[in-house]
Amino acid sequence: IPDSGHKYYLQFTTEDYKSGENAGSCLATVLYPKTKSPPVVNIKCMQSKDQEQIQEEDNGLYQKIRHQTKPVTGNNIPDSHGNIEPALEPVWVLAVAGSSYIMWEKSTENMGYSMAQVKSVKQWIRKDDFTEFDYNILLHEIPTQDIISCHMRLTWLPGHPLKVKYFCASQNHGLEDGSGMESGSAAGVLHEKGPNF
Repeated sequence: IPDSGHKYYLQFTTEDYKSGENAGSCLATVLYPKTKSPPVVNIKCMQSKDQEQIQEEDNGLYQKIRHQTKPVTGNNIPDSHGNIEPALEPVWVLAVAGSSYIMWEKSTENMGYSMAQVKSVKQWIRKDDFTEFDYNILLHEIPTQDIISCHMRLTWLPGHPLKVKYFCASQNHGLEDGSGMESGSAAGVLHEKGPNF
């Protein structure tokens, strides 16, 4: 599109993160602006799971987190052999969901990211029903193969949007800051502007 950037039309299928089963199909348009702003995405998906099933899965994930006898902490998830302790699986799933917002916001037409590892995670105890975690995560930058370190604070309660605030160390070791929130279940995030934490 002249003076705007390149626009792509995509058709793709999604899969359930844990089971690998087909979760639905999507149609999307993605515009990469000429400026350094995030891509503009319009997406419509037909889910193979109904909303009630998604809510049940969210509640199951939430209950696993809430039934811990002490605040969750962990390091190096997955470990150097690719293993994730079963007790840390829920915090890994939330890290993947939260990091997807960071990857989307940082991506450009020629640069993408994937989640490499949770270096550390710490749960905060709250007086309300929300769960809250501080993460230090590593993102794999493609095609440079660089590893980017980000600090992410994530807050979530089933039936409410997943809230993500973050900052990432840039290659010159300064800080790039950002925050995000978008409506959805544990698979979505909510965009919020606000100060660093």
